[in-house]
Amino acid sequence: MELGVSEAILDAPVNRFELQDKARPATSKTAKVVAQIAKEESPVDIAAQIVRRVTSISDLRDAIANFEHCQLKRGSRNMVFSDGNPAARVMIVGDGPGRDEDTQGKPFVGRSGQLLDKMFSAIGMSRDAVDAERAVYLTNVVPWRPPQNRDPSQDEINMMAPFLIRHIELAQPEVVVAMGNISCAALLGERGITRLRGTWSKVAGIDVLPMFHPDYLLRSPLSKREAWMDLLQIKSRLGI
Repeated sequence: MELGVSEAILDAPVNRFELQDKARPATSKTAKVVAQIAKEESPVDIAAQIVRRVTSISDLRDAIANFEHCQLKRGSRNMVFSDGNPAARVMIVGDGPGRDEDTQGKPFVGRSGQLLDKMFSAIGMSRDAVDAERAVYLTNVVPWRPPQNRDPSQDEINMMAPFLIRHIELAQPEVVVAMGNISCAALLGERGITRLRGTWSKVAGIDVLPMFHPDYLLRSPLSKREAWMDLLQIKSRLGI
């Protein structure tokens, strides 16, 4: 810890060059689609072609798990795909997993997740709700933890954006909440959460509301007032 090592993943080093030659063959139908697409195409083009063949959320999860063009995958413990009820009326999109999310394999856990749960509990909604009318569904722009919890790069955002858009199309929520600048960059093509928050847009024909990320609210508690106003907008839009 004194040398700056935050966590030990394995007891012994692994030669990644040797592992490339010993990689297990993909077996799922989505993995076969990934393998069939030409190697010379850009990761964004490859992702766009893959998602056109995806018809269910479970297939989308398999497609992301077999997508080998995002280097974040190689440094992560777990893929963080989603949490909550896929039939929920509200879908929340974060930026990328942190240390707690990477460990547990779920989005929005730890302090930021606890705050997020309290925020939506205040308007009668929960990730654990059985009733889809009161449930929320959570995911991230990138499903793997960036090193040292840095922000995902624009290239990483761009290559994973087709998967995110397809995720929204398959889930068909009534409202998508874009938490923070990274999710706004992926969904709306722009940043500036202070300017964007509280203003409705549309993605794939679905209403999108940018909000401050819970991590930001933990650092800037005075902004919780604006977050509460945004939550009231969601409540009004859903009629709950």
